[in-house]
Amino acid sequence: MNFQHCIITFVITLGFIGCNDQPLINSTDEIILSKTNKARQEAIIEEHLKNGAWKKGVYSQGWQEEIDKGLEKDSTIAYLWQQKSMPLYKQGKYELGKPFLDKAVKYNPEEWLDYRAFMKCIFSKTYRHAIEDFELAKSMYGNSIVMDHSYNFYIGICLLQLNEFEKAEKILEHDILLQRKKHGEDWVHYLDLFYLGIAKRELKKYGEAINFFDQSLKSYPEFADAIYYKATCLANLGDKEKANDLFIKAKELGEAGYTINEDNAIYENYPYQIRW
Repeated sequence: MNFQHCIITFVITLGFIGCNDQPLINSTDEIILSKTNKARQEAIIEEHLKNGAWKKGVYSQGWQEEIDKGLEKDSTIAYLWQQKSMPLYKQGKYELGKPFLDKAVKYNPEEWLDYRAFMKCIFSKTYRHAIEDFELAKSMYGNSIVMDHSYNFYIGICLLQLNEFEKAEKILEHDILLQRKKHGEDWVHYLDLFYLGIAKRELKKYGEAINFFDQSLKSYPEFADAIYYKATCLANLGDKEKANDLFIKAKELGEAGYTINEDNAIYENYPYQIRW
């Protein structure tokens, strides 16, 4: 048997092994390869993010350049893509940041899909696309939490921004009901109650709206935006004097900074947040 014949026989033999479903790499080898790849990626993150970009100004070209160096070594590291996109979103450069955030989702949807949905809702304000992402995340992971709130909470405020008030009312009511059943009355965040109050107000259910604004104010008594919208409800119900007093109070508190205090509110106004 000549050398060429031996090679052909060897290849055919491998083919039969494959056809018989015998893996060429066993599960132990796959685990070792996975751990090796993870360790290599962590080393790249350590070098080019923690000891690179993070030591530069977040909005500097140096930040971007360091991350690019890491991506040249491995373009599948989702965290680097997210960190590349984040400063651009905070600068209002959504069109530039979006392709990078999409890459983060591509390589690690479990980690970054709901984050992208949040960024679409609060930053770029592409509400229908945000709802699509949140619904996809719900189908994969259930009604989970991102940035301290449930997916349904964000879907609700997206619907408010799309003037789909009845849908917003329904999903926010259901979400609050589930929270109360699971965690108790005091668990519900003041913003959940506030936005349900907004939905009620938009539907001209002024008495119900006031009830939810009052519940929100129970958790955050100085919340100027809730006081303002409560005042508008009272005005619509004909109580002009009390409404005027609340308008004055809301303005004083709002100008003193008692507004929505979410972490990202320093970058973007939240839906229905008053510009004091």
